[in-house]
Amino acid sequence: MDQTVIKYRHCGRDIYSFSCSPYSFTQQTDDVDRSECPICHQTLTFGLLDAPVTLTCPFMNAHQVSCAFVIGSVHGPSYLGEWHDTEIHVGVSNSEGLVYNYTLSGVQRDDRGWEQCVCVQLVPPWRHDLRESWDRELEEFSVLAEWVSERFDEEREFGSCCYGFALTFINRMRSLDGKVSLSRDEFTGSYILPRMKTVSTYIKIYHTILQHGFYKLDHT
Repeated sequence: MDQTVIKYRHCGRDIYSFSCSPYSFTQQTDDVDRSECPICHQTLTFGLLDAPVTLTCPFMNAHQVSCAFVIGSVHGPSYLGEWHDTEIHVGVSNSEGLVYNYTLSGVQRDDRGWEQCVCVQLVPPWRHDLRESWDRELEEFSVLAEWVSERFDEEREFGSCCYGFALTFINRMRSLDGKVSLSRDEFTGSYILPRMKTVSTYIKIYHTILQHGFYKLDHT
């Protein structure tokens, strides 16, 4: 999903596409081809509030996001939508973007492979003290006997696995920071579901543009 999505308003609708002619922003002359609205087929002209804006992509390079909970899929970002049943994989990045994640082979420390993910940064950049302890605690946590490869199937049976690894560490850091621990439902509801709804909407728009050249949203 490497194309930029833009959004503009025309003929009473929000219209999304991958590109917009630069002539849409300037006064046209008769010898220049004008861009047409894909709905009404009229020449695209915009007022200040209707002009194209870039739609923020919800996917980020987890190796460039420090101290974050990261969500990815081996099948690519298109499979992170709410309607897909494919298994997602999660991990935790350190301050340098190294992603720690629990797998059948035990805890992995990946410096690549998480380039298009959903990232939830959990430590603000100005918390230098917490960032330093985050790295130290994450390395110590990752070598605990609880996360050896032999216990992966056992953790999976109880619905934990990679999510359990990440959330247990996050709660460990919350405790050190004087905050209460969060249950799986609490963390998912507060930090994950709102982002995944945004992701699903973006994927729907993106795939519709791929198929039809645009996506429209009528205003009622």
